[in-house]
Amino acid sequence: MKKLCLLLVLCLLLSGCGTKQSPPVVTDPTLGVTTTPSTTPATEPSTTPTTAPTTGDCDDGHIDNGNDGFCDRCSAFLLIIVDFYGINDLHGKLADADAHPGLDELSTYLEDAKESNDYSVFLSAGDMWQGSSESNLTQGLILTDWMNEMGFAAMAMGNHEYDWGESPIEKNDGQAKFPFLAINIYDRETDERVSYCDSSTMVDLGPLQIGIIGAVGDCYSSISADKVEDVYFKTGSDLTSLVKAESNKLREQGADYIVYLLHDGYTSSKSGSISSNQLKGYYDISLSQGYVDLVFEGHTHQKYVVTDLYGVYHLQGGGDNEGISHVEVAINSANGKSKVQEAKLVPTKEYAGYDDHPIVEDLLGKYSQQVSIGTQVLGTNQTNRGSNYMEQLAADLYYQAGMERWGDRYDIVLGGGFISVRDPRYLAAGDVTYGMLYSLFPFDNQLVLCSIKGKDLASRFFGGNDRYYISYGDYGRQVKNNINPNGTYYVVVDTYSLLYGPNKLTEVARYDDNVYARDLLANYAKAGGFAK
Repeated sequence: MKKLCLLLVLCLLLSGCGTKQSPPVVTDPTLGVTTTPSTTPATEPSTTPTTAPTTGDCDDGHIDNGNDGFCDRCSAFLLIIVDFYGINDLHGKLADADAHPGLDELSTYLEDAKESNDYSVFLSAGDMWQGSSESNLTQGLILTDWMNEMGFAAMAMGNHEYDWGESPIEKNDGQAKFPFLAINIYDRETDERVSYCDSSTMVDLGPLQIGIIGAVGDCYSSISADKVEDVYFKTGSDLTSLVKAESNKLREQGADYIVYLLHDGYTSSKSGSISSNQLKGYYDISLSQGYVDLVFEGHTHQKYVVTDLYGVYHLQGGGDNEGISHVEVAINSANGKSKVQEAKLVPTKEYAGYDDHPIVEDLLGKYSQQVSIGTQVLGTNQTNRGSNYMEQLAADLYYQAGMERWGDRYDIVLGGGFISVRDPRYLAAGDVTYGMLYSLFPFDNQLVLCSIKGKDLASRFFGGNDRYYISYGDYGRQVKNNINPNGTYYVVVDTYSLLYGPNKLTEVARYDDNVYARDLLANYAKAGGFAK
């Protein structure tokens, strides 16, 4: 442990474990905050260690009633610095692209961190797989392999882990060398927690035991309903009860410190402190009263390092490989008292100059047969095209495909529905690859012809919904302002819009299997559509 002695000395000189954290000091509000530890420890150590931490020889275990960092019996130095690194909402960004960095440099950064401190713990707050061609085409396996190689300790389940249903999760679980955590995902038939997720895990750091609890937040509705019809999420007070009981169990098993991986989070970027009222939408503040010591969060793609009423830190590092979260904690191995020495977000620019780690190239080679389609050039794009353009174009293509397939049998009013592009949220000028379209439209939502009552057509599709994009021709223009509330009409949407209950759609016919928005766009690119 190259830096451990120095870190321990600094910890002992700068702060007393168990004291309240100082308020965070903002160094760059757009990228994160660091904390400034108190310069006056609550309990001055009796000596200053000049060598590596000692273990001592206490048959009955170490005791530190004075909380000075030394064993009362044998004078062994007891403070351990643990570096926690949290990653959230990576969305498959494994390889470098013009729109985002890959994991080459981050892999080197994490490897260096582990070499600098053996007590380094790598964690994920979910949504790791879905979002890039290389990850989607392997259904997450290439990212699970990356996490295996990096030595991740645990991963909380995110809502987008369910984008392909349960079978790929089970396959990834069989390949992972670390546990998937979700204390609150339950099987509808058995009413037991799903078999591919554990409620918690214990990380053995020698003198310390670190308990990790994982959960997914109240984001069930963010998943296509057909992918989660066999499971449900326990949220609210039910989730709080589960976490408290699990924390008590881990404490009884010897946990010195408990980290909560929660795939849910605050809805804006923030620094400093956060009120209980701001937290209550996704986190029960009572968990910070001895049940949880640190929280890594996700889902909302925000960037923050904040403390709550009880001094517990909450961190989220943005999304789509914008950076990671890092917390350095001094923990007393005798009494479990702890103090956060530093809490910050580490943006990608901080390690952009690191050497590329060979792991990414090795993994792309391992899965080359599956991922090669992503590099195929389909055509040329004349100019950058933003999210609104691409979403509207998808609606146009839905309508065209529906008219070609069903237009001779049904009077189709429109095509489209809820359509949302993902990161990088624009199509760059230049060559268009299938992988670029995959990143924008990663969801496997099939096209369907649906019937809908006039009153629902008017309110849901012609009612000005912000994220609903629609395309129509002469018939649509004809009926748009003359809809019979009790009449039956026909629209072409995808399965996400079909299965969203408030739309009140009824499936009539389904388009070809394995044809999604990105495939319609790929054909459009091949036909020279983007060259105009």
